[in-house]
Amino acid sequence: MPQKSGLGRGLEALIPGGDKTPSDNSVIMVPVGKISPNPRQPRSQIHPEELEELTASIREHGVLQPLIATFGETDGHYILIAGERRLQAARLAGLSTVPLLVHQATDQQRLELAIIENVQRSDLSALEEAEAYRQLAEDFNLSHEEIAGRVGKSRVAVTNTLRLLRLPDSVKNALIENRISEGHARALLALQTPAAQKAALRTVLGKELNVRQTEELVRKLCGEKQNRKPKPSPAPNVNELEERLRSSLGTKVSLHPGTKGGTLTIYYYSDEELTALLGRLLDEK
Repeated sequence: MPQKSGLGRGLEALIPGGDKTPSDNSVIMVPVGKISPNPRQPRSQIHPEELEELTASIREHGVLQPLIATFGETDGHYILIAGERRLQAARLAGLSTVPLLVHQATDQQRLELAIIENVQRSDLSALEEAEAYRQLAEDFNLSHEEIAGRVGKSRVAVTNTLRLLRLPDSVKNALIENRISEGHARALLALQTPAAQKAALRTVLGKELNVRQTEELVRKLCGEKQNRKPKPSPAPNVNELEERLRSSLGTKVSLHPGTKGGTLTIYYYSDEELTALLGRLLDEK
C-alpha cells in the first residue's frame, strides 16, 4: 500500500516520482501571461494589505520561492497549483516572468497540493479549509481518514472542520467577516436547527458574547440545567490531564475528580467520530 502523504513532509510529498519529461519537476522562468489559475484553489480571499506587502517585497527582491504548476492543455501554458498570491503580486509588481516548478499532477493532486501549501502558511479560513475537504470527499471519494493523512491533520480535526459547512449562511457570513470566531461557530453547531442557530447568532452579536459565553448560551437553549453555585476552579493537574487527553483523543474531554474516584466525559459529534474514538480506546486495528 502506498504511503500517505502528510503535511509534515511538505509539498514535495505529493509530487509524483518515477519517469519525468525533461521539463517535469524543474524550475523554469515562465511569462506570467502563460500561467492560468488553479481551478481547485481552496483560498477564495486574499487580503489587500497582505497583497500590498508581498508586492512591495517582490518588487524589491523578486520572487524568491518558485510557484508550482502543472502542464496546460497547450504547449507553453501552465496551470497553477500553488502560489496564487505570489502570482498576483508579481503581476502588480510589473514582473514579466516568474520562476515555476513544473511537474505532472492530476486534478486531485492539484487540490491536495494547494490545500497543503495554504495550511502550512495558515492562509485558509476555516470555511475555505472545510470546502476543500468537501471537494476531496465528494469529488474524489476520499474518506475523512484519507484526507487527514494527505493534509497532515487528525481525522477528528477534518471531521469537525467539515461540520462547519452545515451552518446556515448567516452564521457562515459572520464567520467569513470575522464577526464571530471559529470557536463561536463550533458552539452554535450544537443547536439542532438552522433557526435556532440564527437566533443564537443574533444574541451573540447583539451582546458581543465571547466563546465561553456562547457555549453557556447554547447549553441554556439546549435545556441543560444550570448549577446554582459556581463550580470551583479545577486543580492545575486536572487541567493538565484534560489537555493531555484532548490532545491524545482529538476531542473535548472533561475530568471531574471526586472525593473517591470521579468521572471522565469524552465528547463526540458524529457517528464516524465515535467509531474512531472506540477504535482508539479499545486499540482496535
